[in-house]
Amino acid sequence: MMEDVLVKLNPLLLWQKLHSTRRELFFTSTFDLKLRKKIVKCYIWSITLFGAETWTLRAVDQKHLESFEMWCWTRMGKTSWTDRVRNEEVLLRVKEKRNILHEISKRKANWIGHIMRRN
Repeated sequence: MMEDVLVKLNPLLLWQKLHSTRRELFFTSTFDLKLRKKIVKCYIWSITLFGAETWTLRAVDQKHLESFEMWCWTRMGKTSWTDRVRNEEVLLRVKEKRNILHEISKRKANWIGHIMRRN
């Protein structure tokens, strides 16, 4: 239980948890691309963006979140980190756009709406 809370709060622990034996299911399994994208958006994004409504994002935090997003899409596209593939190419392969920062801003807007409605 305590480990799960730490994973949600610390990106390094999240990254280490993804490198466990379960990573094969999410990133390199034989599931089709569409299903793997749904699994990542459902499970990985929910853990990564836990409490994002209240975050104050600095430029460094945004850079780390975008790097993590690209790491996920690269792994999902079964591209080795030693291959010199541009981010745009990876996004084209998995048929996705960068949207983690957009998702955070959307969550913040919804959260502010709930807070304003309470008063």
